[in-house]
Amino acid sequence: MSIVETPVDPSDDVGPPSPLRRVVAFITSQQVILLVVLVAVMFFFDFHNSRFFTTPEFSNLIVDFCEAVLIAVAETYVIISGGIDLSVGSTIAISGVAGAYVIQNLENHHFGELGSLIIGALACAGVGAIVGIINAILITKARLVPFVATLVTLSAGEGLALVFSKGAQVGYDPSASVWSATGFWIFTWLSVMVLVITAILGVVLHVSRYGRYNFAIGSNPFAARAAGINVNRHVASVYILSGMLAGLTGMLYYFRTGGGAPTSGVGLELEAIAAVVIGGASLFGGVGRFTGTLLGVAILTVVNDGLTFINVAVTWNEVVVAAFIALAAVLQSISSGSRKQL
Repeated sequence: MSIVETPVDPSDDVGPPSPLRRVVAFITSQQVILLVVLVAVMFFFDFHNSRFFTTPEFSNLIVDFCEAVLIAVAETYVIISGGIDLSVGSTIAISGVAGAYVIQNLENHHFGELGSLIIGALACAGVGAIVGIINAILITKARLVPFVATLVTLSAGEGLALVFSKGAQVGYDPSASVWSATGFWIFTWLSVMVLVITAILGVVLHVSRYGRYNFAIGSNPFAARAAGINVNRHVASVYILSGMLAGLTGMLYYFRTGGGAPTSGVGLELEAIAAVVIGGASLFGGVGRFTGTLLGVAILTVVNDGLTFINVAVTWNEVVVAAFIALAAVLQSISSGSRKQL
């Protein structure tokens, strides 16, 4: 009995990538390109105003970065899971107003500054969690698509913030603003706390089982359910987490302004989504990187602050943000195309 050997096609033998392929893949990766863009943007603004690299300006950049990063992280979790949360901006407003009322009442009863601020922060997170629960119910029980469900809470949140505050800032706490500006070098203590929370959320997303479930559900919810993952429960937890982070961002605005304003955070959901998209996440779910989101937030923060720093009208900010979104989409296409050709 003869044995017929099938010739082996050399092209079928896929070995380890060559050093050249590794270098090309690294250079064309989304993270490296975004880092280069960030450095280029910073030097551009420094070229137009040499005071851009000064310590006070960097401190302002970090504060603005921290005000945007929590809701961007929230959107990262939601978008990777295959959804979207349009309500984070209005959640900032309504939670900030609610937290301001709580702090104001506690201080009027001589509860103490520190205790009032801590309970106020918990109140902001609690209001955000309530919004997240409503979103979760509309999505998992009422079967509304995330866009429609969060659009409902977006409109309701904006309206309730105006109703409860009567269209004006609630409370005036200059001591909170003073405390929020204290710290060391270019970091305030508030910024340090936000950065620590952000780092923990990044580790959870990429290392923990919870994070793996998030990617699995965003990639294929049917396969995830077949694998034994409770999809509805996980999706609900993601929207609750998103609401809580938006609520804490409302507390950050309280510290920054010394009160709760009904317009705080309104419209920031678009910038948060833009940062996530610029960072390389797919709006179809299942794809995204935490570092990409951080770089996206950093780029938008530098652009927004830099345009103001060189006396460009703030009305141009949205145009520039739109341009960066388009650029990010092109970079994703080029990067994926380069990997296919290698």
